[in-house]
Amino acid sequence: MSRPRIVIVGAGFAGYRTARTLSRITRGRAHITLLNPTDYFLYLPLLPQVAAGVLEPRRVTVSLSDTLPDVRLVLGEADRIDLDGQTLHYTGPEGDGGTLAYDRLVLAAGSVNKLLPIPGVAEYAHGFRGLPEALYLRDHVTRQVELAAAADDPKSCAARCTFVVVGAGYTGTEVAAHGQMFTDAQVRKHPLRQGMRPRWMLLDVAPRVLPEMDEKLSTTADRVLRQRGVDVRMGTSVKEATPDGVVLTDGEFVETRTLVWCVGVRPDPLVESLGLPMEKGRLLVDPHLRVPGRPELFACGDVAAVPDLEKPGSYTPMTAQHAWRHGKVAAENVAASLGLGGARKPYRHRDLGFVVDLGGAKAAANPLGVPLSGVPAGAVTRGYHLAAMPGNRVRVAADWLLDAVLPRQAVQLGLVRSWSVPLDTSSPELARVPGGPERRQDASARSGPGAAIEADTHGGGTGAGPGQGRAGDEPAKGQPGSGATQDQPGSGSGSAQRRSEEELAKGRPGGEPARNWPSDEPAKGPVGGGSAKGQPGSGAAHDRPGSGSAQRRSEEELTKGRPGGEPTRSRPTDKPAKGPVGDEPAKGPPGEPASNQPGGEPAKGAPGGPTRSQPGGEPVRNQPGGEPAKGQPGGEPARNQPGSAPGKGQPGGEPATNQPGGEPAKGQPGGEPARNQPGGEPAKNQPQPTPQPPPDQPPPGPDTAPGPVKRSDVPDDSAKGDS
Repeated sequence: MSRPRIVIVGAGFAGYRTARTLSRITRGRAHITLLNPTDYFLYLPLLPQVAAGVLEPRRVTVSLSDTLPDVRLVLGEADRIDLDGQTLHYTGPEGDGGTLAYDRLVLAAGSVNKLLPIPGVAEYAHGFRGLPEALYLRDHVTRQVELAAAADDPKSCAARCTFVVVGAGYTGTEVAAHGQMFTDAQVRKHPLRQGMRPRWMLLDVAPRVLPEMDEKLSTTADRVLRQRGVDVRMGTSVKEATPDGVVLTDGEFVETRTLVWCVGVRPDPLVESLGLPMEKGRLLVDPHLRVPGRPELFACGDVAAVPDLEKPGSYTPMTAQHAWRHGKVAAENVAASLGLGGARKPYRHRDLGFVVDLGGAKAAANPLGVPLSGVPAGAVTRGYHLAAMPGNRVRVAADWLLDAVLPRQAVQLGLVRSWSVPLDTSSPELARVPGGPERRQDASARSGPGAAIEADTHGGGTGAGPGQGRAGDEPAKGQPGSGATQDQPGSGSGSAQRRSEEELAKGRPGGEPARNWPSDEPAKGPVGGGSAKGQPGSGAAHDRPGSGSAQRRSEEELTKGRPGGEPTRSRPTDKPAKGPVGDEPAKGPPGEPASNQPGGEPAKGAPGGPTRSQPGGEPVRNQPGGEPAKGQPGGEPARNQPGSAPGKGQPGGEPATNQPGGEPAKGQPGGEPARNQPGGEPAKNQPQPTPQPPPDQPPPGPDTAPGPVKRSDVPDDSAKGDS
């Protein structure tokens, strides 16, 4: 008898616990397959310590292959589920597709950032759901402090040292608490201008910090944050985000280069494509975590609306603690449905309390309902995390010990760029890479990555300002209903939603401002990308990888912009130069395409263009149907032949140049100066001296095309964007 096939989607708290428990229960009597974009389980509660430099990134990850025996790991993201055919279609990390058949399917895909229809947030904010986002935030904060220390302008220094965190829930509170300690330690090494220090702001429309937790925990956390210097503002959120700062709901404009979005999460949009009953974006399940009417389908974690038997009529909240417990019950019920375990059991939970790490020895905890603060709370919090982690306990404890006795290493690694971790992504655990595969989403546009539903924007959610998110409000750019989306699901471009290289090149001289704020310098293209539009020295408008050689300008293009010639088209304030194959055809004479260019008239004799004596072409002289050649019967008589005009220098003809009575030759006394001679016209394609401006004329500025530079090397198109 063949072994049953069990497929688990996602390796978060719920998925990882399900796989581990099933492996222990079945003991090789079932084929267990785990589909996940990464090869590790991420312990999310310690992610703020990675952003603050307390823990190294690998400390909060646990290898799936090493800790899940008898479980087959498949790297990829689920695209579509055929419920009737009991198959799952996925896309691998290199773009290759695959199909997995199953007898039991467990959906534990987790959650993504929740976006609210606030203008500018999708472009200028970054979330905090994955390891790439934590690494980016650590580099970005380090860079801002270093740039602020070197800035001469007090206004610029203050903006770079202002960090805004939206959402005073579990994640946002810890990010602000650890971030303030991190930047304070940095300025001790790199002092700022006199009287200035880093400023962290924590915003939320809720009436208190940690609104979903016990009030005593909230009071403790609020007191620690304010004592540390965090600007805590309850009842306030962001009304609009701009490249230079944020507009608050109370009308204040805060200049900043950092906006961290921690307003909450929503279920992965994959579950909405199933067409099954939902509850606020979560898949409805019974107390046994099975989807009604689908005995082969189970769901747990953030994607499942699990009835709370302790509070009839409500559902368990989307927390790591519940997801971890969901995984164990789901595994036991899946095994029971296959006859490999005991009886089914419903999900019941007993609240054991919560812990919030506020950095250093400060924490807030209520284990078993006993409120704690200060050093005792810090000890309980770290002890709980060590007990809950499925691995790396010794390494984590060692990092904590080193952080207590040694200064933190505040350096920029530059491994993750701003454009690699956009807020509107369905895969926060993956950083976008140039040329990477795109994930296809079959969910509707309304359920795009992180899109907020109406219920999210009215009750209980954090971060949405008054009046935000109501029907009829202007949606954020790139969100459903906006004028121009950014590769949203359903747009036909796949769901990895990578910015195109044209978008990444924006923000260079003469282009549109870059959209990868917060950053400190204009965005530059990705690794292997082409030169920016309008950049001096760019060989073409879009030097994309794979578009040929380095695409250097031809001699004719290089001569443009010289005295008496046509201005070069790739200078600032000029129209960007036209690119090679795949872009708009290069122009020849002003206003018309060049011969043999796409869209232009084919060159004579070139492929696609008629040659003389070819069908459709102009007949060659002296050929049938063509014009007779000179000197041939019926043709025009050749010069100096009977009946023709006498040749130059012949009796009766026009005197030859430089002959008595004739026109003086160029360069001879009395004649026109030769090219490239004093007073003559410059020779074509010859290096010319750069003309010096008159004394009363200002030097070339950003609105003046600089002198030409003849390139003979291959352009260096390596990415140097914000990291």
